[in-house]
Amino acid sequence: MKNLMTVVDQKCIADKIHEMVLEGDITSSMKTPGQFVHVRINDTTEHVLRRPISIADIDHEHSRFTVIYRAEGEGTRKLSKLGSGDTVDILSPLGNGYPLEQNDHVLIVGGGIGVPPLYELSKQLNRMGVKTTHILGFNSKKDVFYEEKFKALGETHVATADGSYGTEGFVTDAISALDQHFDCFYACGPKVMLKVLSETMEMDGYISLEERMGCGFGVCYACVCETAEGDWIKLCTEGPVFRKGEIVL
Repeated sequence: MKNLMTVVDQKCIADKIHEMVLEGDITSSMKTPGQFVHVRINDTTEHVLRRPISIADIDHEHSRFTVIYRAEGEGTRKLSKLGSGDTVDILSPLGNGYPLEQNDHVLIVGGGIGVPPLYELSKQLNRMGVKTTHILGFNSKKDVFYEEKFKALGETHVATADGSYGTEGFVTDAISALDQHFDCFYACGPKVMLKVLSETMEMDGYISLEERMGCGFGVCYACVCETAEGDWIKLCTEGPVFRKGEIVL
């Protein structure tokens, strides 16, 4: 569904990482963590393709939701200049999100800009009574965000590739230091991270892919990927969340 959303607030929360709170009736349609919005940068033909951005937080009571994105290209840098009262043209909610299963204890793993959708996921799992442990991976201390928010929901560990904060190394290094049993894992981040997790984690799990998209609703075939059975599916409609081993990474 296409809709104009009003910007409530926007701020920079880490190096080139921006948090934008939007308000509008379409929020009532947002139910499943892991879905995304497709954002139009402006009304000109300068930036034709919309930008897919994960939904980080849903506030049904106030008809608001939060997105977090990296402003690294010309389009997203323009998006980062919007302030309170400005409007944004979006398509939402799109894609299939994470299944909410009743488990005792789950591991939630995010890498970089893959962290945002896991916050709403952890919130909803906590409301179900599921214990969550979080591993957040970043390149450097300057890239870290939402650590305190995740800590409010459960045990949280941060890993940085350069060792400037938390565990030195990757999310797998932080995971190896844990001495706990998990029923399953949920992950979102770079494809190489998802591949390693899928191949090394013995438990069942769900992964969410970050991918460039054209239309966002299955028409343009710009975001296809191969399944384990050799078929081809579209990330924007069949995904972006898949069960571990379901697609070729």
